[in-house]
Amino acid sequence: MTMWTVTQSKRFRAAVAGAGIANWQSYYGENLIDQWMIPYFGASVYDDPAVYAKSSPITYIKDVKTPTLVLVGDGDAECPAPQSYEFWHALKTLGVKTQLVVYPGEGHAVRKPEHTRDILERTIAWFNGNL
Repeated sequence: MTMWTVTQSKRFRAAVAGAGIANWQSYYGENLIDQWMIPYFGASVYDDPAVYAKSSPITYIKDVKTPTLVLVGDGDAECPAPQSYEFWHALKTLGVKTQLVVYPGEGHAVRKPEHTRDILERTIAWFNGNL
């Protein structure tokens, strides 16, 4: 939701996106939990790509001004790391302050204590640095 929120509002001074979905069109072919997508969107991405595009943060990426920290596990099957790379790359290209951190050996839920600690420390530093 953070990726969506920063494309829709300039209200926040900083944001942290963890395990996000930047592009519903590419996500359709990347994730391992796609059974819900056709009932939710009403069609596959191949039959109605427009409904996926209008729900994708990447469609509205040029509206982002909020500094955004992007965090993801490299083995996340629910919100695959390429989604975070795509969002981060777009922000970087557009000159929006951003940082990407990929946690090796982590899935959707970060479990290693050293990574959990790093996330907390980075999050606090990110918000403090963007007051």
